[in-house]
This record gives sequence, structure tokens and C-alpha cells, in this order.
Amino acid sequence: MEDGDFVGIIGPNGSGKSTTLKAIYRTLKPTGGEVYIMGENILNVSMRESALKTAVVAQHNYYNFDFSVMDVVMMGRAPHKQAMERDNEDDRRIACESLDKIGMLEFADRNFYTLSGGEQQRVILARALTQQTPFLILDEPTNHLDIKYQLQLMDTIKDLEGLTVLCALHDLNIASQYCNKLILMKDGSIHSIGTPEEILTPETIKEVYGVDVTVEHNADTGLMNIVYHPNFKKGRKV
Repeated sequence: MEDGDFVGIIGPNGSGKSTTLKAIYRTLKPTGGEVYIMGENILNVSMRESALKTAVVAQHNYYNFDFSVMDVVMMGRAPHKQAMERDNEDDRRIACESLDKIGMLEFADRNFYTLSGGEQQRVILARALTQQTPFLILDEPTNHLDIKYQLQLMDTIKDLEGLTVLCALHDLNIASQYCNKLILMKDGSIHSIGTPEEILTPETIKEVYGVDVTVEHNADTGLMNIVYHPNFKKGRKV
């Protein structure tokens, strides 16, 4: 990965997308190989040092305590603090700016557990932005969002300057439109790496996903559009 890349990890369920990300952000220890971030082996640095370089938006975020949205977002400032150091106005300003970017500032005083799954996911993104790291990892961040907020969230991430992003995605159209590089996984291994145009071909999608598609390119926007071919019998009422 190069600085500023927006790299998508794609592949069928069980192909190893989330496992790969967990090895990178240190919730799983690799059984082989090594992981380097910004030229350093992640096992040679402290968890705090890792948190100053890498922010994570995981698939599942559970809180059993009565945290407000602002409480959750302010957790992103923890790696920047010394032991017992209190939050200050600058920390709160950064947190408010992050909430504003994802359209959740008016929810700052709400209890986190009262939010919908999609709203919670957006708050977790705000927490990651509040961490102010150069590297952002997202594990299927659009899963619980409706179409409007899927695009809003991806637009927000895409517009962030100076940030390198690694993002596991299910939706191939979103992957093709937002990522400049793709890593395609199959059966726990990397199948291929390249640009969306190189990876998302009808032949490759058929081989890896087992479905027939047509890949179109919009003449006005230049964006790819992957059209899936259903297999129901002709004449069947839907």
C-alpha cells in the first residue's frame, strides 16, 4: 500500500477478509508471516503506539455501560493521553468535528445503546476519526446502513485528506467506485491484487463468487456498474 491509497479487500463469505484485518489491528496473532505498518513490525511496538498509527472501525461494537455518544467518540483521544490525563477543550473540539463530518453531531448527548445499528456504526467511525491516525481500517463498515448512509459514509472517508484506508467490503459496486486498489481473497488466500478494472471482470467474478455478471462503465461518470444475472426461471412471477 502507498500513502493515500484506498484499498478494498473483497471476497466471498469465509474467504478471510475479517481475519486478515484482525491480524493487522492485533486482535488475532498471525500464525505465519509478519505485519508491517509504516515500516515497523507491529509486534515490536506497544499497543498505544499502534493506536497512534492505526484506527479501526470493526464489524461489532458492544458497550454494556451507559455511555453517551460523546463519551464513545472521546475514547478516540485515549492514545494521545498520558496516564490520568483529563480530556480538554481541544479534545472535545476534535470529537465534535468528527461527529459533524458523519452527520451525527446532534446525537452527541444521546445514549449510545439507544441508537440503531447503522447510527452506532457511524459513531464508531467518528471515534476512529477522533483518533487522528494516518491509517484507517474498516471491516465491512456499510453492512448496517441504508443506501443513503452507505454513500454518505464512504464519501466522508474518501474525502479525508492524508489518510490511507484499508476496507473490507461486500458490495462490489461500492468497492469499484471508491477504491483505487483491490485485494481479492478466496479460501483464505489472496487470489489477485490490482485496480478495480483489473480485478472486477466477469470471468474473475464468476470464478471466485460463482455468479454471472455484466460489467458496465457509465460514459458520463466513468464509474463501473456490476449487474448481477439472476438464475430464476423465465416467466416466474416475482
